[in-house]
Amino acid sequence: MSHVRQSPSLLAASTALLVRDLRLSLREGGAVGTALGFYLVVVAMLPFGLGPDMALLGRIAVGVLWIALLLSALLTLPRLFEADLEDGSLEVIVTGPLPLEAVVALKALAHWLSTAVPLVLLAPLLGLLLDLDLASVPALVVSMLLGTPAVSFLGAIGAALTLRARRGGLLVAVLMLPLYIPTLIFGIGTVGSEGLAAGAGTSALLILAAVSLASLVVGPLASAAALRAQLA
Repeated sequence: MSHVRQSPSLLAASTALLVRDLRLSLREGGAVGTALGFYLVVVAMLPFGLGPDMALLGRIAVGVLWIALLLSALLTLPRLFEADLEDGSLEVIVTGPLPLEAVVALKALAHWLSTAVPLVLLAPLLGLLLDLDLASVPALVVSMLLGTPAVSFLGAIGAALTLRARRGGLLVAVLMLPLYIPTLIFGIGTVGSEGLAAGAGTSALLILAAVSLASLVVGPLASAAALRAQLA
């Protein structure tokens, strides 16, 4: 009976933590706005650097959008736990009813919903600046929605490891960029010249989904271990 009584409280605590992080992201807006602004600036400046060769821009558009998305998401990762550490709420959350692994997973999910998803939705619009083939847009959006969970859940590892470090943002980038390479490679590989509707890139899409599923397991476990070491 005690186990039955505890389950609703755990569900309520999980929902409260997720809603809290989403509200804080919307209320502050600085980190998300910085990520969206950086994404826009990087993509908008590229045509000026490469010149008016629209054929070239179209060929590299998918890779540029993926790379810019990963770099933009990296900007917000240091604040994943840092803000809670600064105001003392992290210690309260850690000593709450939720396991630390669940706390990390919920905070990573909130990061994905508040940062990665808006970047994905912005990608097709920015693709117009790069003469992206409209037939490739559905494949691009699907690949980003499947691949970006790895950005948030693996990124939580870097955020936890550098929680008390000086210049943590730079360290997060150094630690995480190598881990993002599989997501980048298979994310670009899903967008074939004929799109997913014709079967191009299906294998890459499945591998991309597998990478994200693995990150859902590895990310919270490794991040929780790093947080315990940081808060010890």
